[in-house]
Amino acid sequence: MNKLKRDDQVIVITGKDKGKRGTISQLVGNDKVIVAGVNMVKRHTRPSPNQGKPGGIIEKEAAMHISNIAIFNLESNSADRVGIQVDDDGMKKRVFKSNGQEID
Repeated sequence: MNKLKRDDQVIVITGKDKGKRGTISQLVGNDKVIVAGVNMVKRHTRPSPNQGKPGGIIEKEAAMHISNIAIFNLESNSADRVGIQVDDDGMKKRVFKSNGQEID
């Protein structure tokens, strides 16, 4: 079970965008994520007349390592860690480490 999932509210804890918040829009492999509005890079693209795409400089989100972000706890208004807890019936659920509150 992954500790971070798509549409989780996260905060950047290190790097050039430290302190910015966003939601995970895509998981890239096992250890990288794309966070909406964070880690913006400029990509120079060539025009493609066959596909109808103009060339120019496009700004988009780049992938960042999962260790550079932490899940955001709205109740405590700070970064938190994720723990896995097993119910009596054997179902796993994600919880915040600080207060034990269920995430999903």
